Amino acid sequence: MAESHQHMPDANRLSILSAGLLLTYALPRMLETQSPILNWNLLGLALAIPLNLNLVTIFFAAAVTAAGMDWILRSHPYFGTEISFQHWLLPALTAFTLGVPLYNLPSGPAWWVSFFLGGTLLLLVFNAEYIVLDSSDTRYTLASAGLVAVSFSLFLILSAALSYAGARLLLVMLVLFPAAGLVSLRAIHLRLNGRWEWQWAVGIALACSQFAAALHYWPLSPVQYGLLALSPLYALTNLAINLGEGTLPRRALIETGVYFSLFWLAAFVLVP
Repeated sequence: MAESHQHMPDANRLSILSAGLLLTYALPRMLETQSPILNWNLLGLALAIPLNLNLVTIFFAAAVTAAGMDWILRSHPYFGTEISFQHWLLPALTAFTLGVPLYNLPSGPAWWVSFFLGGTLLLLVFNAEYIVLDSSDTRYTLASAGLVAVSFSLFLILSAALSYAGARLLLVMLVLFPAAGLVSLRAIHLRLNGRWEWQWAVGIALACSQFAAALHYWPLSPVQYGLLALSPLYALTNLAINLGEGTLPRRALIETGVYFSLFWLAAFVLVP
């Protein structure tokens, strides 16, 4: 029987990274900067992107989070010399997703609640990614399940935030396509014991972005839009996992339909 372990990330590294990220999110609220507009023409579609400090902060926070996660992992006793990019994906997506509502929410109680909850979520993700580096850790199963749940929750938050902000269709697709691909790729990788299913991830990302585009002009609340956009991602990712685990195709398809229907039921019945 393999020896069990329990390791925790270095507290100094964790606190430095968390404090730096929170400061990054708070800084744009303290500074007033000009917002030049970048007019970008893509295949005949005009897209105006405001180049302000808030927008730069979102991408900067995601990059710093990925690098910081690698820095924290290097203190793990079982960290090897191989590239551990799979552990960067979810932390970077978390930082990016948290930046979207913080960018759009006005200053006030809602912003501060999102700020502190976001910091707490980042800490949980850092700890969980540190734990799943060692499959013999006694908390591995719980941490793995938590990361999968967080990844789907982040997609829900991201899609709802884009709907709340009234983002243009092109921007929605440019954001949700890579987000859906990262979520499905990481979820499948965790559930299938380290297997990479790139074809499934790309296919699911295409299906989700097209589905989100079809929903874009429906009269939906942000929460309804988020739940409906999440429905194909969750259902198809579970289909890929079930087939990868050897589940009978008929049973896997039935479960996919059930999951899909539950999200639609929640969107139109449970959400006012």
